[in-house]
Amino acid sequence: MAILKIEDLYTLDETIACDIFEGCTYPWEVLPKIKDFIIKLGNTLPEDIYELRGENIWIAKSAKVFDSAYINGPCIIDEDAEVRHCAFIRGNAIVGKGCVVGNSTELKNVILFNKVQVPHYNYVGDSILGYRSHMGAGSITSNVKSDKTLVVVKDKDEQIETGLKKFGAMLGDYVEVGCNSVLNPGTVIGKRSSIYPTSCVRGVIPADHIYKCKTEITGRTE
Repeated sequence: MAILKIEDLYTLDETIACDIFEGCTYPWEVLPKIKDFIIKLGNTLPEDIYELRGENIWIAKSAKVFDSAYINGPCIIDEDAEVRHCAFIRGNAIVGKGCVVGNSTELKNVILFNKVQVPHYNYVGDSILGYRSHMGAGSITSNVKSDKTLVVVKDKDEQIETGLKKFGAMLGDYVEVGCNSVLNPGTVIGKRSSIYPTSCVRGVIPADHIYKCKTEITGRTE
């Protein structure tokens, strides 16, 4: 399928976690590896830039973390990131350089590339968000199917079995997700695509497209 491979979605130079993708074809293959990867990487981080705050929690000294935020390990908060009031990081999370994790936002088993913004009431679970992607207020990733069966990535008549029960969304670089949208399990959104507010998205959205509804997905003209 087009746009589903790691190199089609992400700029690997824009994450401290670039090595986790080695040997993988599709980005969701790394989801089960995030926990162990963080622990291994965290123990190699330079002490002049990062400090260990609790068990397997490494936070860059230049990052701003509000006192009311809750952070559970394993976790890495990279340089100049901002973790705001009442953010809830449940663990297995890599928050990239310059990221914003906002008010009441919840993260679990995720990689946020550099400059990602999840600033207002977002849930992001079992997902990877590419460089400078942004989720509008109240938008979430749904990471488990209602019937609890394994997630399949579907693009029209094609499909890929992932073998994963928990799989939220793969957002390419520069993706914009409108307010109060739901990204259903197994959603993949190509680089520079935009999702209209209050959308319910499922399947594969090509790069450089605008998702208005499931029957209206148009290519960008600018």
